[in-house]
Amino acid sequence: MKIECTHKVINQIIGWHRGKNLIEGSTEKNQVLKLIQEVGELSDNVCKGNDIRDDVGDILVILINMVERRGVTLKECMEIAYEDIKDRTGVMEDGIFIKDQMKKGYYHGGFTRTDVK
Repeated sequence: MKIECTHKVINQIIGWHRGKNLIEGSTEKNQVLKLIQEVGELSDNVCKGNDIRDDVGDILVILINMVERRGVTLKECMEIAYEDIKDRTGVMEDGIFIKDQMKKGYYHGGFTRTDVK
């Protein structure tokens, strides 16, 4: 799988955000709320087996807004994330990767419980 994204498209999206006053005229909190809404739409389309390209694109548009307002780049964020995960170990359970550090407690549905005997 090859993921490609051009600086031209990212700069066009940043220009669109600025033209719509979505950098200075909005807040990070509002952008996070919009991001959650778009992730919900993605979830809905995944569950229905529909095309997800628009949903993923909308999520990326919001993430570009968020990094632009913080003065960082998507590349920096992805490099930091990769450094965090590159040596991660764990196991797959029910189609979900469980980090070794989470296996210390009881894992169920995204929650870790250490009080289960």
